[in-house]
This record gives sequence, C-alpha cells and structure tokens, in this order.
Amino acid sequence: MAIRSADGLLFGYHMPSYTFPGTPPDELFDKVAANAQAAEAAGFDLVTVMDHFYQISGVGSEAEPMLEGYLTLAALATRTSRVRLGTMVSGVTYRNPALLAKQVTTLDIISKGRAILGIGAAWNESEHAGLGFAFPPIRERMDRLEEALEIFRLMFTQDRPSFTGRYYSIDRVLNSPPPITPGGPPILIGGGGERRTLRMVARYADLSNWFGPPEQMPHKLEVLERHCEEVGRDPTTILRTATPPVVLVANHHEDAALLDSLPPERRAQVKAATPDEAAEVVGRYLDLGFRGFIFRNAGGMMTPEEIALGGEVIRLVRHRAPVAA
Repeated sequence: MAIRSADGLLFGYHMPSYTFPGTPPDELFDKVAANAQAAEAAGFDLVTVMDHFYQISGVGSEAEPMLEGYLTLAALATRTSRVRLGTMVSGVTYRNPALLAKQVTTLDIISKGRAILGIGAAWNESEHAGLGFAFPPIRERMDRLEEALEIFRLMFTQDRPSFTGRYYSIDRVLNSPPPITPGGPPILIGGGGERRTLRMVARYADLSNWFGPPEQMPHKLEVLERHCEEVGRDPTTILRTATPPVVLVANHHEDAALLDSLPPERRAQVKAATPDEAAEVVGRYLDLGFRGFIFRNAGGMMTPEEIALGGEVIRLVRHRAPVAA
C-alpha cells in the first residue's frame, strides 16, 4: 500500500486528547472510534494518536484521560478499513525497540497493511518519572533513537538479523509473521533538529513531520537536502508533512470564544481558519514541496463537525492543486 493517495498527497487527522466531557470510561473508546471513522469518511488518509501516558501541557491538564497508544491503534484497526494508523510519535525511551518493531508488525497484520511507525527522541520528563522510565540526557536519547531505527529496518526487512549497539542489541531475532507492507511499515520521524534529527530522517525515514509556519520551513528543507546528499538519498523519496497552525471553524462568529478555550501555549501558535482559509495556508506549504498535512485542533479532540470541515479542506486542496504521485 502506497503511503500517499493517487495524487501524491496525504492528509492526516491527529487525536491529541481523549477528553470527552460527560463520557464515562466504558464509553470512551467508542467516542475515539467514532472520530476515526468520521475522519475516514471525510477523506483523511491517516489517523494518528498520542503515544503518551500523561496528557501534555498545551493540550490539557496532566490528569486528563490518556489511553495507551498501540492498544488503541489495534482496536481502531478493527473499526476502520482504509486509513493508515500510527502514533505521532512514540518516544524511543518507552519501549525496547525490538518489542516496538513487533508491536508495529502486529498492527500491520491486524490492519491488513495500514501501520505506520512514528518515532522520536521523547521529551516529557514528568511521565518518565511517574512510570519509572529512565530519562537520559538528550544526546543519549538521540543515540538510542538511531540504534532503534537500525533495529526497525533490520526486523522489517531481514530474516533473523542481529545487531549490537551501545544501548540495544538483537541476536538472530525472529519477527514472524513478518509485516504485510513490503519493506515494513513506513517510518515517520518527528522533529526538526538540524544536526541529528534531520540526518536520521535522511537515512531512515519514509515520512517526516514538522511544526511551524511556512516561512520557517525553507531553511529546514535546505538542511534536509544537504543531509540527503551526504547519504546519497533522493529527498523527494521522503514524504514531508506539516501541521498547519490553524484551528478549523465554519465561520468567524465565535473566534474569540474558541481561541480563549485553548491553553495559552497553543493559543499563541494558531489562528482560526475556515476551510477556504486553511486551504490557502496548505497551498503555501505545497509551494515549498510539502505533500502531507496533519490536522488537529490545538486544545483537544476535533468534533465530528470539525472533522467534516477538515474533509472540506481536503477537497478544496485536491481540486485547486492536483499533484502527480
């Protein structure tokens, strides 16, 4: 299964929250599944979930509900039929990388080839302390991330591979049954660090995801292209995705109330946009070479109505700026 749609574009719906006021725990997943199904019906190509154990600042309070990512994705695989499924993104410190490769392989099998492996260096120290996970300095986390990426590729593509690194090792490891997706589930690396993260994107990633307005992107694109040149990689083989800094609205009548409802950290980073206005923002990323776009509402879950607005953005973009695969 190709990562992108036939026109070369990918649209993702990200779930940053599991907070549905008034919903008891035994009905929580049904709400999550209904949103994933609404995204599929609206034309999204990808549904991603958080891989956190505590809610993060900027989305909600730490004590808000948080479901474990891969169990949630496996359940969503049984409630959807077309969208790809993954995390945005898993922290390398949360799981042994061979275990994570096995989990994502299992998701690929359950979903009949729709899994994506989202991975990053991890950052939320609070949940590490709470769950008893080690939280080494950033340099070590980046070293661990690079070793993990080596293991993912080996386990997705080779029979009984071995690898010995400073932090992780595998010894003629079995990954049976293998992934359904040829070459293994696509790997998405989150983050835009110029010295190491983008170098790892050039070496290992099928997709990258960056935050920030369009005017911040050209420099990072140049850096990625330099890293690709150093490793002999065609940069166009990496699907570059962005999260446009917009909150979707049907009209501007209640902009102030909506933005006031967002956490202060998010409020300063986004603006309310109708589907037409959001499509114009996406067009600015398209002009820079981005072909993937991840939508979320900065303060939590999008409602089914907001997901439908995202579907309108998708239709507008595909109508105005068709792109060859």
